[in-house]
Amino acid sequence: MGTEQLPPFQSAAVTPARPAGQDTTDRVVIRWLSERADAFWTLVTGRPVSLYAVAVLRIGYGLLYLAFLLREFPHRNEIWGPGSPWTPELAQQLFEQSGWNSILTLSGSRAYFEFCYAAAVVTSVLFTLGWRTRIMSVLFAVVVVSFHARAIFMTDGGDNLILLMALYLVFTACGRRWSLDACRTRRAVARAGTAPPRPSKSFWARQLNDVRVTLTTAVHNCGLFVIAVQVCLLYGAAGLYKVQGVSWGGGTAIHYVLNLDLFQPWPALSHLVDQYPTAIAVASYVTVLLQVAFPFVLFGRLKYPVLAMLLGMHIGIAVLMGLPLFSGAMIVADAAFLPDGFYMLLSRSARRMAARVGLRRHSSSARPGSRAVPPQLRGGRSTAGQQIASGEGRPASADNDKLVPDPR
Repeated sequence: MGTEQLPPFQSAAVTPARPAGQDTTDRVVIRWLSERADAFWTLVTGRPVSLYAVAVLRIGYGLLYLAFLLREFPHRNEIWGPGSPWTPELAQQLFEQSGWNSILTLSGSRAYFEFCYAAAVVTSVLFTLGWRTRIMSVLFAVVVVSFHARAIFMTDGGDNLILLMALYLVFTACGRRWSLDACRTRRAVARAGTAPPRPSKSFWARQLNDVRVTLTTAVHNCGLFVIAVQVCLLYGAAGLYKVQGVSWGGGTAIHYVLNLDLFQPWPALSHLVDQYPTAIAVASYVTVLLQVAFPFVLFGRLKYPVLAMLLGMHIGIAVLMGLPLFSGAMIVADAAFLPDGFYMLLSRSARRMAARVGLRRHSSSARPGSRAVPPQLRGGRSTAGQQIASGEGRPASADNDKLVPDPR
């Protein structure tokens, strides 16, 4: 018999056995990551957060910049106009290096400058009042950038933060509360109660509206997050920079500041405070501690006493150092970390106080929640003639709404 050729031997691949608990662990990790991703997506797109806080930012920075423009009105030509020692040619050379630009350098005419200045004042007023806030926020940012870039070396530093906040507020829904836009929305919803029902939108129209609402909400929440991060970085960097200094470590930094002629609007008051070295040393250490600790206390109740002490610190800077614009900008920025419930409580307290002194009259027939901004749903309009209520029959919170364009 001939030799038969046998097929080569093939060993079966051996799959290493996985531990019995590893599959369970993987599923738990995947489920946890999925839940965290869903929670993050809901936080970003679920509803606009801190609508009252961004309204306070809008009002605060609008008033600050309006006061700044009015304060410098007698010196406007020497700071930003054709009579400024920082000529438009020098400004253009700086623009080529910094990338900034300004509408004030488009013409050297005095009439053009006066027109721009008047437009800046009007824009600040309308932005503060919340009239067509989406457009006014963009114009306000253009005004702040233009005036800041035109005379970048002739300011006290407070407008640096206002510049950043003006840019960030463009992306927020800062006109949804305490604004003329909110009043117009209330009137539109009230009129909708007596109007005939509109035909329902098509499926694709509703889908596009939902996408627009979700995108607008996400942009608002992200813009507010950037504002919070900016303030935390500002405080943290300032505190860490002070830690490296010998004068702050020795508790004598404020002593030297009080004896600078440049920061003595009230020399007698500065000399009076300087007579208490122990208090100055304590204030120096507390200042550094507050600034370094600020980013770490935002998620607990400890932030409220920290914000109160920061308020006192900024008031002291405004009075003793003569920097009201800088202090005001920082105080308004700190207001972004207060919850909406705090501002709603202030609003209710103000209404009750006004009612006591006779400025407002209570109406027993007024519908509950009629003074609140009406909630708006994804469909773009509230239910006509009916009060939007929660599952228990109580009026739904005005903060649990989606960002929907105001009725025009």
